[in-house]
Amino acid sequence: MAAITSLSHRTLFNTKNSNLYSLTLLAVLCITFYFIGIWQQSLGSIPKSSSSAAAGILSSDPCYSFPTAQLDFTSHHLPPDPPPTAAMPAPQFPPCDPSFSEYTPCEDARRSLKFDRDMLIYRQRHCPEKDELLKCRIPAPYGYKVPFRWPKSRELAWFDNAPHKELAVEKKNQNWIKVEGELLRFPGGGTMFPRGAEAYIDDIDKLINLKDGSIRTAIDTGCGVASWGAYLLSRNILAVSFAPRDTHVSQVQFALERGVPALIGVIASIRLPYPSRAFDMAHCSRCLIPWGTYDGIYLIEVDRILRPGGYWILSGPPINWQNHWRGWNRTTDDLEQEQSRIETVAKTLCWKKIVQKGDLAIWQKPTNHIHCKANRMVFKQPMFCHSQNPDMAWYTKLEKCLTPLPEVSNIKEVAGGALQKWPERLNAIPPRISSGSLTGITENMFVENTELWKKRVEYYKKIDYQLAETGRYRNLLDMNAYLGGFAASLVNDPLWVMNTVPVEADQINTLGVIYERGLIGTYQNWYFLRYNQ
Repeated sequence: MAAITSLSHRTLFNTKNSNLYSLTLLAVLCITFYFIGIWQQSLGSIPKSSSSAAAGILSSDPCYSFPTAQLDFTSHHLPPDPPPTAAMPAPQFPPCDPSFSEYTPCEDARRSLKFDRDMLIYRQRHCPEKDELLKCRIPAPYGYKVPFRWPKSRELAWFDNAPHKELAVEKKNQNWIKVEGELLRFPGGGTMFPRGAEAYIDDIDKLINLKDGSIRTAIDTGCGVASWGAYLLSRNILAVSFAPRDTHVSQVQFALERGVPALIGVIASIRLPYPSRAFDMAHCSRCLIPWGTYDGIYLIEVDRILRPGGYWILSGPPINWQNHWRGWNRTTDDLEQEQSRIETVAKTLCWKKIVQKGDLAIWQKPTNHIHCKANRMVFKQPMFCHSQNPDMAWYTKLEKCLTPLPEVSNIKEVAGGALQKWPERLNAIPPRISSGSLTGITENMFVENTELWKKRVEYYKKIDYQLAETGRYRNLLDMNAYLGGFAASLVNDPLWVMNTVPVEADQINTLGVIYERGLIGTYQNWYFLRYNQ
């Protein structure tokens, strides 16, 4: 027992000695490494020129070399600052002389006089040369006032906004326009509708259906002050009216003051600035266009822009010449021959005359060209066009050939695809897209674009209180309309949008889609003002 106790004390003593040695050794190592560390740090301050052996060893050993470059934490993903240059002053464009308040560069009546008068070429669009361009801002007419809001503007405009009395005198008995002090009043009359445009449209409605939504887009050639288009708006029919700059001063200007869609234009030697198959209805009320001359080239152009199954309406000479020839100061033989020429051209275009009643005659274009191609053996002219794009209409010469409709598989099929009635037509997939004929645009893209523009217009109205104010604006211009989504989103507001498709977008020409939606528009070239005559 005593031996065991003695062994325990000896073991305990050895254990304590072992722990003491370990602690002492650890302390010595810590102190040693501490001084080594101090010594190494002190070497960093030794100049490279030092002859110290330690410095030589450290400088020759790559393991102990330290980089001298500083780390760069600045961003390298921003473009470099432009070189400092002198501040360029913004260009200053002073106001033009007040005499230019109605100047329209490409429709200058004085400049047009130097062009050929054959086929009214001098009346069509001729833009100024580079050295003729104005470098000033067109002023508003003196005394200009904000136009009346729609529908009041349909009947009234401020005289100072369009200060012309010529039509009020020349058309005094036809109720085109009246000057009443500081106001212009538009009674809605016309040369061929003395009872007013409303009654005239009622007469048309008795012959073809204007109420069921099948007719939405229309074109009025030689429109005067555009009363026909003005009164169609209440029937959800959107008309593009056009007239030239001629002796009837400011016809289109009056129309725009009234809040009616209108463009300066004329059928002369180039195509109208619209795609093929655009309009449901075309109209001429004593528009003075010689439809039967030049081998029917003007009716051929109307055929190009009419959709399959569309209507052409003619009133005035030579229609009902038996009752009007004395008032028109023309002979019966002359008028009868003119009507015969028109009837012949219409037949060669395969149009069907569906009615002539009183002063109105209405033809209808076929829904496809199956029969029309077959009867080319009978009607040698016009033959079908082969070379030109039917939608190409910017400074494109008129041709005496018939624009072919898209192919169909049977006689009952509508060429190019049937259109839904208005208002379903607005958001339905346009046939040009559903058929795949418009390269690069799918049905999903159309739907997404429509929804996107609904959100955009909603946002626009939040940040622009004037756009949100009902009736504040009457006409808007979309300078790059694409699929017409902007105009479609505003269709319930009392305004209209002129949808513009730049001619440079000829690879994806979307203006036909805009018309298939029941909206209106035109081509434009925003880059080059001058056309090489």
